[in-house]
Amino acid sequence: MFYDAVARAHGLKHDPFKALVSPRPIGWIGSKSASGKCNLAPYSFFNAFSSYPHIVGFSTEGYKDSIANIEATGVFSCSMAVWDLREQMNITSAAVGPEVDEFELAGLTPVQCELIDAPRVGESPVALECRYQKTVSFDPVGGHAVTAKLVIGEVIGIHIDDRLIADGMVDITRARPLARLGYKDYSVVNEVFQMTRPGEA
Repeated sequence: MFYDAVARAHGLKHDPFKALVSPRPIGWIGSKSASGKCNLAPYSFFNAFSSYPHIVGFSTEGYKDSIANIEATGVFSCSMAVWDLREQMNITSAAVGPEVDEFELAGLTPVQCELIDAPRVGESPVALECRYQKTVSFDPVGGHAVTAKLVIGEVIGIHIDDRLIADGMVDITRARPLARLGYKDYSVVNEVFQMTRPGEA
């Protein structure tokens, strides 16, 4: 099939866009408000954009607590959402007020980062400590305002559970990270395979 994506004339039960741009890593973003209140929220529009310096970013529809906190404090963490924490990750996606501490709501341990004043998920095997760079707003498209905003940060510190390391490399299958698909669907990384680029040894 082919359809006009701007008109969203797909004729299906649900817009398939998110199901087609998948799997997407989940950025489990930890931040603090200017008054010191902890916040934790998962974002499925998340990825890395530079190998060095390490640059990551996440996008959210509308101006949410995470953005307000990050712009106020200049820092944030990103913990890895994994299979063993899937229920807790889902709980932290609830739409609650800024006075609610999602770490407490989900029964998670907020651990102070080493280099920045932001909490990370103590139970997660991987966490990135990030220095805020900028928030990108998008130009209107077809006369419609784009409510999504992209938050970009530089990774300045990385936590890795030693149990993930084998033969000097990270074995990501030991972490079993979650990925977001379309609709209400998720995936988990249980196995990997290797391919060598043409011309590489």
